[in-house]
Amino acid sequence: MSPAPRRGRSALVMAVASAVTTLGALPPFLLGAQAVAIRDDLGFGLGAFGVAVSLFFATAAVATLSTSTLVDRMSRGLLLLLAGGVVTAGGLAMSLLVSGWWSLMAVMVVLGLGNAACQATANSLMARTLPPGRRGLGFGVKQSAVPLAIMLGGLAVPTTGALWGWRSTFVVTCCLGVVVMLGAVGLLLRGRRRGSRRAAASNADLLESPPTLPLVLAALAITLASAAANYVGAFAASWGFEVGLTPSQTGVLMAVGSGGSIAIRVFSGWRADHRHGANLPVVATQMWVGALGCLGLMIDAPWAVWVFGLLAFSIGWSWPGLLLYAVARLGRDNPAQASAAIQAGAFAGGALGPAVLGGLSGAAGFPVTWAVAAGCFALAGALILLSRRLFTADLLARPPREPFTYGRSKVTPPREP
Repeated sequence: MSPAPRRGRSALVMAVASAVTTLGALPPFLLGAQAVAIRDDLGFGLGAFGVAVSLFFATAAVATLSTSTLVDRMSRGLLLLLAGGVVTAGGLAMSLLVSGWWSLMAVMVVLGLGNAACQATANSLMARTLPPGRRGLGFGVKQSAVPLAIMLGGLAVPTTGALWGWRSTFVVTCCLGVVVMLGAVGLLLRGRRRGSRRAAASNADLLESPPTLPLVLAALAITLASAAANYVGAFAASWGFEVGLTPSQTGVLMAVGSGGSIAIRVFSGWRADHRHGANLPVVATQMWVGALGCLGLMIDAPWAVWVFGLLAFSIGWSWPGLLLYAVARLGRDNPAQASAAIQAGAFAGGALGPAVLGGLSGAAGFPVTWAVAAGCFALAGALILLSRRLFTADLLARPPREPFTYGRSKVTPPREP
């Protein structure tokens, strides 16, 4: 295959993975952006609303961990069909059936399952379809879907939500899920025509698994960092308003922070493709920058919110794609199993961060909570470096059957992680 078609195919895979990830991650941000209208319509308070969002992430975490082995054995078409089907069902139920708190909880469970399926599908596409020299960029683009979902959730309020009500935004996600299902059917039909012998052989050959202890440490690290980062995303605007920013200024702050996070995630992935490993130290550094940003947010001044808020949001939350890329490479023949542990940690942090740290900010105030969030970031960076040492030791003890690929060369330098 010539370089131009190969680049075009890689770009298509990245676009599909990013779109599927955005679709799965969108529901809690749609809820958050339309919180006032939804709570008024369904008749419950802010605490119950927070439980609904946390339940979404908790369901995704449990589903990701419990199905990782199965994901490695499913075809791309079947994964896409499953992801699209669950998202479609959740969007349809949200737009037609939700009438109170309990029904909202049930639908958020379904949407959490859809998010887990979307993330697993996208991670599998990245790890098994992209050429090795483009996977870092691919994971960077794919993980840019979360800040993109935040932006889209905000845009839904003055557009679709204002014209037809909050339920109409979930009609849109339902329709997008149908599009994903149609694309999956096309993939399945094409795969059936070509036969699946090669895929079956590769599935039977899944022999090597990632080492457990460093994977657990990396998952714990992303749980802590994700809790802190999601707290920044959820409460930086509230803190800005408290210290003197206007609602419009806090909106600009979140939009610029989201844009910066997207840009740095993509750049970090691109750089990973041009580096011989050593990705996890970069992840740790980005987390420590997040700690610095949170410490700076303790300053009760508008300028500090601008400077340190953007620092924490754009650089301090730029590590998800790079971390997923690094761990998926070290997943040997089970990249979905390796990335599932990291993805589950991110979901757990998404469930715990706004709930636990949000409650702490209400009880002890924002400055104390910013200090705790900084501690979460700092500890997460230390755990990443510890997991790197253990990953490196495992590489030396169990050299991979196929050397890692960097661009056009195949080498396995001892500093790979």
